[in-house]
Amino acid sequence: MHDIRTIRDNPAAFDAALSRRGIAPVSSRILAMDEARRAKILAAETAQAEANRLAGSIGRLIAEEEFDQADFNKAMAKQKKAETQRLSEEAKAEDAALKDLLMGIPNLPDENIPDGQDEDDNVELHRWGTPRTLDFAPLEHFDIPAIRPGMDFETAAKLSGSRFVLLSGAVARLHRALAQFMLDVHVEEHGLTETITPVLVREEMMYGTGQLPKFGEDSYQTTNGWWLIPTAEVTLTNIVNGLTLEESNLPRRYVAHTQCFRSEAGSAGRDTSGMLRQHQFEKVEMVSITRPEDSAPEHDRMTNCAQTILEKLDLPYRTVVLCTGDLGAGMRKTHDIEVWLPGQNTYREISSVSVAGDYQARRMNARYKPEGGGKPQFVHTLNGSGLAVGRALIAVVENGQQADGSVDLPAALHPYLRGKTRINADGQMA
Repeated sequence: MHDIRTIRDNPAAFDAALSRRGIAPVSSRILAMDEARRAKILAAETAQAEANRLAGSIGRLIAEEEFDQADFNKAMAKQKKAETQRLSEEAKAEDAALKDLLMGIPNLPDENIPDGQDEDDNVELHRWGTPRTLDFAPLEHFDIPAIRPGMDFETAAKLSGSRFVLLSGAVARLHRALAQFMLDVHVEEHGLTETITPVLVREEMMYGTGQLPKFGEDSYQTTNGWWLIPTAEVTLTNIVNGLTLEESNLPRRYVAHTQCFRSEAGSAGRDTSGMLRQHQFEKVEMVSITRPEDSAPEHDRMTNCAQTILEKLDLPYRTVVLCTGDLGAGMRKTHDIEVWLPGQNTYREISSVSVAGDYQARRMNARYKPEGGGKPQFVHTLNGSGLAVGRALIAVVENGQQADGSVDLPAALHPYLRGKTRINADGQMA
C-alpha cells in the first residue's frame, strides 16, 4: 500500500512512476478522496467541540436560572452529537474507500529497472554454465523413459482433474531429495531459519502480502473463509504482521518448504503438458525482513542463494531483471532465474527473487524501532523461490538424460539418495 503523504507531497512523481507500468494518472482521484475524508474528519471534530461547549454550559445556565437557554443548549448539544456521529461514519466510509483504492494500486517500480512491455524486454544480468552438447534428440521430462513410470498424469486427473500429477518410486524419491537438499543448503550455508508454516491462512494475511483484493481469482478459498497459500511468501512475510521489531533483530531470514496452490487463472493453453505449471506444487521459499537501507544488498544476497542451488546441481541458468511490463504488482524489482531445459531448448523460470520495499509492510503495519531512538519505521520485505521443487526436478532429469533413456543425477544429491547416482531406463534407482 502507498503512503498518502508521499502522494500529497509529489503527485506528479507518483503518476509518473505508475505510468511506467502503463497505468493512467490516478493521483487526482486519490487526493480528492483524501480531501473529502479529511474535510469530514474536521467537520466531525468541529461538531464534537461545539457539542461539548453546549453541554458544558448547561449546568451554569441552570444555576443562573436561565432555564429556557439551558433547554435550548441541551437540544442543540444533542443535535451536534448526532451530527458528529453522522460525520464520523461518513469519514469512516471515505477512509475505507480510500484504503481500498490504495490497496489496489501496484507498487512503484524501482527507478533502475528497465522499461518494457513484456518478458521480451527483460534484461539479462548473468549467465552460468554451458548446456550439454547432446548426440541425441533430447526429450521433455514426461517423455524420458526413466521418468515415465513414476510420473502419472492420468491417475492424477482421475483423482483431481487436469494440472495435477502423481509421483511415485524413484521420481518421488528424487523430488523429496531435492527439497531436503535445498533446505540444508539454505540453513547450513546461507543462515536462513527453517520454518514450518500453515498452508491455510486468514483473509487478512492475503491482503498483507498483496494477493488480495486484486488477485483473488489466482488462489483458492475454502468454504469457511480460509485461503490456500499460493506460496509461503504469504505465511513467512506475515510473521511480522502487526509487529514493531527491535532494529537489532533485523534482518530476519526465513525459509520454508510447503505445498502451494494456484488456480492458474488466465493461463489456459500454457504449459499444459507435463508438470511445469500445476495447481498444486511444492516450493522452498525464502523471505527476508530488513531495514530500508539494507533491502537492495539483501536482494542481491537472496538472488545468489537461489543461484547457488542451481550451481551445486550443475544446472545451467541465466538471471534477468524484469522490465516494468513484466513486474509483479506488489514488487519494486525482481530477478528471475531461468534454468536451461534441453527438452524445450530454452531457459525457463525456476525462481523469482523480489524486493517489495515497504509496500507489504504498510499493508501489514510491520515496523521496527531505530536503535538511536525516533519514530518507528516500516520494514522492507523480500521474497524468493529457493527453488520451485517440481521445476528443479524437471531441470535435473532433462539435463541428466542419457541416450539409453536413463538419467544421471547430480553429485550433490547422491548423499540424499543413499549413494544412488542414476535412474535406469526402467525407472529404478541405481
